[in-house]
Amino acid sequence: MHPIQLYGTPLSGHCHRVVLLLNMLNLPFEAKEAPASVRLTTEFQQFSPMGQIPVLIDDGLVLTDSNAILVYLVKRYAPDSHWLPEDAVQAAQVQLWLSKAAGEIRYGVAAARMVAQFNAPEDYDASVAIAGLFFPHLEQHLSQHDFLATGQVTIADLACFSYVRAAPEGGLSLEPYPAIRRWLARIAALPGYQPQPELPLPTIAQ
Repeated sequence: MHPIQLYGTPLSGHCHRVVLLLNMLNLPFEAKEAPASVRLTTEFQQFSPMGQIPVLIDDGLVLTDSNAILVYLVKRYAPDSHWLPEDAVQAAQVQLWLSKAAGEIRYGVAAARMVAQFNAPEDYDASVAIAGLFFPHLEQHLSQHDFLATGQVTIADLACFSYVRAAPEGGLSLEPYPAIRRWLARIAALPGYQPQPELPLPTIAQ
């Protein structure tokens, strides 16, 4: 059996959420750097037709989409764990936050960071507006809960963590949100946590 391979880049929050789970499940893996030049190659696009990261390869299985990878890793390697509960209501809560990671977080804080740091062709003002609606909602939820979906950490927390933590790198302050900051610290204190490389704060702070 070949070791798990993860193609990505350290600065990608989508990749970081997968790295966190691999570490927290104590699953050894081989990190493969996949910058833009690699992602544009025909060879890479055989794995990921849209040239997106992360890509996980596990014993011949090729998976794209970070949230799908999180589900797969838990179902295969930790099926009876707290990471993805079987209870219908709790499983639905996990899915709700995975959807927010792919929706409000991707098009809010993540998009703002991509514009501020990498000049991505996204609408910065629109991303700030989305984050401005999402953060109070997240703050309200976390003022009453230690974790997002259940009473324990789940893949929902990891899916949402990386880009929220990096919000200041997109010019978005977390100072008004003490419950969010406590939640970030809670995740960062978990065994196996690996920090993401930090980028300089932009001058377009909101």
